[in-house]
Amino acid sequence: MGPLTRRFAPLIAFAAFTLAAGCGEVNNTIDKAQACLEAPKIVTQLGAEITKLKDDPKAMDKAIDDAATKLNDVADKAANTTLKQASEDLARTLGEIDVNNAIDSAQKVGTETAAYLEKVAKACAS
Repeated sequence: MGPLTRRFAPLIAFAAFTLAAGCGEVNNTIDKAQACLEAPKIVTQLGAEITKLKDDPKAMDKAIDDAATKLNDVADKAANTTLKQASEDLARTLGEIDVNNAIDSAQKVGTETAAYLEKVAKACAS
């Protein structure tokens, strides 16, 4: 190693570590942005499906399960802990809904998703 290379080796190492740390931050920002886009879309689609399926408990149950699975996927990808926790909580709550009373189920989904969207909006704004 020549004298010039030895002199700049620490600077090169510092630049490489800084760049690597910056890339991680970019990935977290992308993950958060993606979660902020996906989460509201999932619950909006669920709301529309619940309205259509109010007379079909079996199909409603499947729609709720599908939404819970998608929310768990969002939670797994979310770099933001608030988004992750809110998505996991809603997925768990949706999984516990008894669809045998369609009106109560639809109201429960509406109430829970509204609260979830409020948490998502706050997490995505920060």
